[in-house]
Amino acid sequence: MARMTYEQRRQGLIAKIHVAQTQLALDEDSYRAILQRITGQKSCKNCDLAQLQRVMDEMQRLGFKPTKKSIGRKPLHFTDVSDLMAKLGVLLRQTEKSWAYADGMARQMFKKDKVNQLDARQLHKLIAALNYHHLKKQANAAKTA
Repeated sequence: MARMTYEQRRQGLIAKIHVAQTQLALDEDSYRAILQRITGQKSCKNCDLAQLQRVMDEMQRLGFKPTKKSIGRKPLHFTDVSDLMAKLGVLLRQTEKSWAYADGMARQMFKKDKVNQLDARQLHKLIAALNYHHLKKQANAAKTA
């Protein structure tokens, strides 16, 4: 994992300070007074990392309790599955099914709400199941014709 740069750490502390301001219900004047008292600055953007850390320490002394760290937004896919999604789209058109139908198959087969949450292995299985259904339907139509 890459190390955070100075600026990334600085921006992270600024964000955390603003969360603390909200959690402590500080009005703008009180917040600016704390900044002025601790750093001599009127804005976080003018502070260096050490000054921001002192502000954070003061916010914690005043009662700020950091919340659990978020893991961030979930990516759609770790690998490129656009070819599989295109293949699935063609198969859905051939079988006259909708993307909602594919979402239903994803729920049924893998307990995922949407087809775009599936990984490549799961997409292969879903395509195989849809293809099997399509071939079975074609075979039944050929028998009755």
